[in-house]
Amino acid sequence: MDIDDIPEHELPALLRAAKLTVYGKLDQLSDIEKEELQIWLDQNPQHQEWHAFVNKGDGLSELNKEYSTFKADASKELEAFHQQHFQKPETAAPPRTARLLHLSWIRYAAAVLLLLAGAWYFWPVKPVELAKQEPKAIQQILPGQEGAILTLADGSTILLDSVGNGIVAHQSGADLSVKNGQLEYNTAGKAAAEETFNTLTTPKGRQYKILLPDGTTAWLNAASSIRFPTQFTSSARRVVIRGEVYFEVAAMKKAGETVPFIVNADERFEVEVLGTHFNVNAYTDEPVLNTTLLEGKVAVTANRQGRRQKVVLKPGEQASLTMRGDVADNMIIKPGDIGKVMAWKNGVFDFEDAKIDEVMRQLKRWYDIEVKYESGIPDIEFVGKMTRDIPLNGLLIALEKSNVHFRLEGRTLIVMP
Repeated sequence: MDIDDIPEHELPALLRAAKLTVYGKLDQLSDIEKEELQIWLDQNPQHQEWHAFVNKGDGLSELNKEYSTFKADASKELEAFHQQHFQKPETAAPPRTARLLHLSWIRYAAAVLLLLAGAWYFWPVKPVELAKQEPKAIQQILPGQEGAILTLADGSTILLDSVGNGIVAHQSGADLSVKNGQLEYNTAGKAAAEETFNTLTTPKGRQYKILLPDGTTAWLNAASSIRFPTQFTSSARRVVIRGEVYFEVAAMKKAGETVPFIVNADERFEVEVLGTHFNVNAYTDEPVLNTTLLEGKVAVTANRQGRRQKVVLKPGEQASLTMRGDVADNMIIKPGDIGKVMAWKNGVFDFEDAKIDEVMRQLKRWYDIEVKYESGIPDIEFVGKMTRDIPLNGLLIALEKSNVHFRLEGRTLIVMP
């Protein structure tokens, strides 16, 4: 049934049905939710036709071909709908008709599935023929969680995964305590004559938050680390990181002078700030290293083939450093996709326009797995998001239905053609 006009009062129920449909594809629907979806399907033949469309291979391929051309306009339509119905309900206008590139009701509904409930399901941009596969048992690999290892100045370590609230150590004039999953450093006496350093490390499958001695807060993504002094007594506050860390830097002054905060990213580049919010992605397995500024002002300096290149960022900008092996090749400034950059900190995988190798690198770090490609890296891109608290088997179900075939051997994910 092809109808260009879609009654707007249908949309709230459609959004709910789209999300339930996706949960069903991930085998995560409760009996009550299954009944709710079935009631909605029985209400209208259009609902059943829509459900059949999004479950048919031909329909998905057609939709994928159209997706890149209409997703920007669709987002605007859906944002306007959201503002009208959820932000100002007391001034809601009378029911009207929503138009979207003259799509049929079914196509519009399927588009909603990609754009909203699609945050829980992945669809390949490159249309490919669906392969019929027999159900297979998938090993249960849980998602990452809060946890880290703290290495003290004397080389001893403290596993923070299971430490309860309270003081866990004392280091050169600072009390180290854990409070609701955050490591905090609080001044407790005079600093030692010689500067001492601690290192916080998140293994694969862990992330953690720390309040540094100067009041700066740092969030560490999986497979990351930060080395810092137990008290900042020098003319500059210097820390060394590996992996990915998001900072909210506290202002600090000495004798009326602002003390700069400097992040050394594994000796490959430095970020200097005076008080700001920014994210540094410096994983060694990433071909491009990114520093993204949310608030304030930062200067990024990289050593490029024997010479130093320095750029200054404004809020919303990103410095991208292209690596050729261990050597910095080029650094450019471009607009940063803040939502995508901050997705990990907000508990989300954002795979919008991400190639499969980029997706696999994220999964390796979060689920503590290895990834191998049986016949080279498939030329596939993804759209959509998924929460990071889903077990790996749920993610693999989604990937398999998106024409990325795999087998799991222990903790090694093998991607097949």
